[in-house]
Amino acid sequence: MSYRNKTYVAFASEDIGKYRLMEAWRDNNNIDFSFYDAHDLFISLDTSQPETIKRNLRERMKNAKQVVLLGSSSAKKKGGDGVSFLAHEIKVMIEFDLPVVVANLDGDRNIDKNFIPAPLLDANYYTLSVSFQPKIIMYALDNYAPNYLASGKEGPHFYKPETYANLGL
Repeated sequence: MSYRNKTYVAFASEDIGKYRLMEAWRDNNNIDFSFYDAHDLFISLDTSQPETIKRNLRERMKNAKQVVLLGSSSAKKKGGDGVSFLAHEIKVMIEFDLPVVVANLDGDRNIDKNFIPAPLLDANYYTLSVSFQPKIIMYALDNYAPNYLASGKEGPHFYKPETYANLGL
């Protein structure tokens, strides 16, 4: 397997603008937010066959050490429909046992099961829900993700209000 140093950002196509915002945060020198984007690898064309796209998504995830799932009602629907590219991504992230930070696009700081795809909930998969803000997402990637495998935890989790307060949020 490849060296895993990338962050894979998974999202419903309706939420691509929020992914683009994350890229802007990363590229802005005034915002403390960075990640090595797995989407820079194995690029698929819009004309690629679905099998090719799915194969490339899998290859990207082979290089990922963590996932940020942009949590929305569209992500829940597509991530659980069994046929979309997001459903394929959810299946692969479970298969690869990757830590998943659910960044709630509505700004909610708690677990919002309306934003978490059913396969993650059904598997009682250890996820961490945070608000869609660069500081808390980075905190989760720096703290939750590295300790994910050793934690032995299951199911969805979230940070207490004190964590946000300590970060000035």
